[in-house]
Amino acid sequence: MKIIEMKKILILIIAICFGGMLKAQQLPQLTQYMINNYAVNPAVSGMYDYYQVKTTVRNQWIGISDAPRTTILSIYGKKSNNVGLGGLVFNDQTGPTSNIGASASYTYSFAMTRAINMSFALSGGFTQFKLTTDGMNAEHAGDDFMENGDVITTNPDATFGFNMYGDKWYFGAAIPQLLTMNLDLIDEEFAKIHNTYSEASLARHFYMLGAYRHDFNPFWSIEPSVLLKSVEAAPLQADFGIKTTYDDRLWFGMGYRNNGEISALLGYSIQERYMIGYSYDIPSPDMSGYSGGSHEFMIGIRFLAADESEIMR
Repeated sequence: MKIIEMKKILILIIAICFGGMLKAQQLPQLTQYMINNYAVNPAVSGMYDYYQVKTTVRNQWIGISDAPRTTILSIYGKKSNNVGLGGLVFNDQTGPTSNIGASASYTYSFAMTRAINMSFALSGGFTQFKLTTDGMNAEHAGDDFMENGDVITTNPDATFGFNMYGDKWYFGAAIPQLLTMNLDLIDEEFAKIHNTYSEASLARHFYMLGAYRHDFNPFWSIEPSVLLKSVEAAPLQADFGIKTTYDDRLWFGMGYRNNGEISALLGYSIQERYMIGYSYDIPSPDMSGYSGGSHEFMIGIRFLAADESEIMR
């Protein structure tokens, strides 16, 4: 009975620490999603005639102990007129839990009309969830569950996405964690002995992402964007952003998330090849007394030909 009670306590800890990831933030959160858009939808790789690398580092809810910390590395672009390739690696850590994943994608693009193109993408990879038991204090000394060490489970993963795009706009959707695998957090032998099982699983998500760029003159442009996230048993999350760019070099903007968070963005492009960006999220009213906000840094490199210029970011 003592072991069973401890098992329930540990599952409760997992639900508290990992609960946002199980239903709302099981996948990394991004404020600069309109810049590292491949991390949302692999089908966008079909829009670019060059390869690019983007790295994003996010520290969420500064001031809160064991708050989420995210690192994402993506590379994507076109291999030929119809084929785009990409890859992504991420590490998302919250308290004693961490979620590490990697994937590679294949995108096929074709022209629907003279002005509209369509891309379909499928990515496959793995995700590894880890619960670090070191430092956790068991209620009862010698608890079998705690003495088994860290809980680590690795599962295959897949994402399907599509993207419609034109010269100055794009709109698409993606379904990450398509396979909805069970995490198997409880050791198989332990589960048989105590007649229990793990209910945690990788929930299927639904993303919709779009943006439109309007050029005022050769120097100024403005780009509104929207990202919608949906997952079972959690409210719809909507991110709205607007980015203003000067001379294809300096950009700044702001965003709003329907949980009340407001963000500010700033970035600079060097010779159309190197990019640096920063965003700061002002916490929502219900978090303002606990968190100092969230910081997100982005670095990018575009592998452009010597005479090639970017059509759409």
